[in-house]
Amino acid sequence: MNRISWDQYFMAQSHLLALRSTCTRLTVGATIVRDKRIIAGGYNGSIAGGTHCIDEGCYVIDNHCVRTVHAEMNALLQCAKFGVPTRDAEIYVTHFPCLQCCKSIIQSGIKVVYYAKDYKNHPYALELFSQAGVKVEQVELEEMIIDLKTSEKIDFVGSLLQELKENGTSESKLRSLHEQANKLFTSYL
Repeated sequence: MNRISWDQYFMAQSHLLALRSTCTRLTVGATIVRDKRIIAGGYNGSIAGGTHCIDEGCYVIDNHCVRTVHAEMNALLQCAKFGVPTRDAEIYVTHFPCLQCCKSIIQSGIKVVYYAKDYKNHPYALELFSQAGVKVEQVELEEMIIDLKTSEKIDFVGSLLQELKENGTSESKLRSLHEQANKLFTSYL
């Protein structure tokens, strides 16, 4: 069995956190890591106990939702709230950090930013990361590691293959389709 890489593991965690987002415009997750240990996580959403965008829509000023606390900020604030140092840590984010989050990441002492998707990558953010000696690297999530419907998918493909067999599909074609299905699902088994 092949183990998932650390980068993929932490990026998958960020994608899971993004599933908690209450933003209707973009779901983002962030995971802060030090010494291969998760020290904090955050997703974009409203203040604790506040009105959420999914409930009443975004509160947009100058094309930016002012109701939302960004995922990176929520993760950094979680560290501050519980007294967890961020110096020399790494952050994994589903999307390239905005300019304000970039500055907060730098000020927190984080030394590496991994992001999965480009998103309005501001040139000044890249310049600031460079000036501060913060390494920035794109690490796309290679595959969805967690799939809660794998068994159902395998059963569905099996039933399709059975139906094709009953409808007279040749043995060679069925064997080829079965092999393709096995390749798709091998990483899950």
